[in-house]
Amino acid sequence: MNPDTVGRPMEILLIEDDLEDAGLTLDALNQGEVPCRVSLVRDGEEALEFVRRQGKYARAPRPDLVLLDLGLPKLDGREVLAEIRNDSLLAELPIVVLTSSHAHREILESQRLHVEDYLTKPVDFDQFLTVVKSLRRYLLEDVILPR
Repeated sequence: MNPDTVGRPMEILLIEDDLEDAGLTLDALNQGEVPCRVSLVRDGEEALEFVRRQGKYARAPRPDLVLLDLGLPKLDGREVLAEIRNDSLLAELPIVVLTSSHAHREILESQRLHVEDYLTKPVDFDQFLTVVKSLRRYLLEDVILPR
């Protein structure tokens, strides 16, 4: 286990352009007992700058988990996902797609864009916790434990 993860909140990057959906997701995360710190970006270009730590995001925390909406301005979520998966420094970043449609799963699978899981909007905490628990690699290597 990485000693840097013990005793700190989970870093979550929420990539969502709809402020109402972002608020509902934040509320769901705040209801739970998983200590987390959430950073919000609202378009695909900003998302890539954040994960690459470029420009105003040069000192951004490395996310432990990315929650990605597909319908983003500037670069859509599929483009963001493809960029991340094709970047050797970012390819292993755990990504969960936020969706309101089961068709998104089929589209991503047809384009061979791997994601760890899907959450249906609006997100509730129990659903989020189930997804996090299902990410075995994530849990075994990077779970954030209290001291």
